[in-house]
Amino acid sequence: MYEALADIILAEKEDGIPFWKVVQADDCAERGITEEESFAQMKKMYDAMREADANYDGGLKSASGLIGSEGLKMEKAREAGELLCGSFIGKVMEKALKTSESNACMKRIVAAPTAGSCGVVPAVLLTMQEERHYTDEQMVEALYAAAGIGGVIANRAFISGAAGGCQAEIGSASAMAAGGAVQLQGGNAEEIANAAALALKNLLGLACDPVAGLVEVPCVKRNVMGAVNALTSADLTMAGIFSKIPPDEVIDAMKSIGRNMHENIKETGIGGLAGTFTGTKIRERMAKL
Repeated sequence: MYEALADIILAEKEDGIPFWKVVQADDCAERGITEEESFAQMKKMYDAMREADANYDGGLKSASGLIGSEGLKMEKAREAGELLCGSFIGKVMEKALKTSESNACMKRIVAAPTAGSCGVVPAVLLTMQEERHYTDEQMVEALYAAAGIGGVIANRAFISGAAGGCQAEIGSASAMAAGGAVQLQGGNAEEIANAAALALKNLLGLACDPVAGLVEVPCVKRNVMGAVNALTSADLTMAGIFSKIPPDEVIDAMKSIGRNMHENIKETGIGGLAGTFTGTKIRERMAKL
């Protein structure tokens, strides 16, 4: 697995193969499988994302009662034409909520890169396919691009909230989704990496402060923010706007910030929103159940 996005960019230039194919070749070499086997497995991942969205149940509530039905509310608002953001972004928000709620309700999801950030990549990719009619093959290629970015972040920094705060989870997922969106639009390796950098930059310093220690509040709604941030980063990139800080240096900055974060805002359920008056009361209530 690559440790620098710059290496994937260089491989694309030297070997003349696209970003996603560089990632696939690395996957095949690392796991000793064929391209066909790798592609089939990645297709299975994408199908699982699609199923998580299709099988959403707006009547379900999480065991805590904190999460449930919000994806359905967003769907109704979108269909009624009530959203300031419009139908496309509304659908992205809706899918991010639905997938994240499904995670909280113990339904099947794909960790991308974590369960807590599972709604970001599906929300972006599924909506782009529905609205722009990309083929399943193109969607799998986009998922390879997203996976390549996630792999570099995992190797170079971290993708867990316990290690680096929510910037490592929602931030990484947003970077992955941004890169996948640029891949779908025909972007090259430099553009894919740039979109990832822009997305991650926007979320540097984001605390991981789950109320009552559950991956529900504020996690589910942060998936919405991560998905929308990914699209703005992709649009900036395709308009020719580039990060002044190289992508790998942005990942390094995230690692440095994560290391310097206080432990109370790294998945402990103590600081940040979890430590507010209301957050504390919810934790106390949950402890009695």
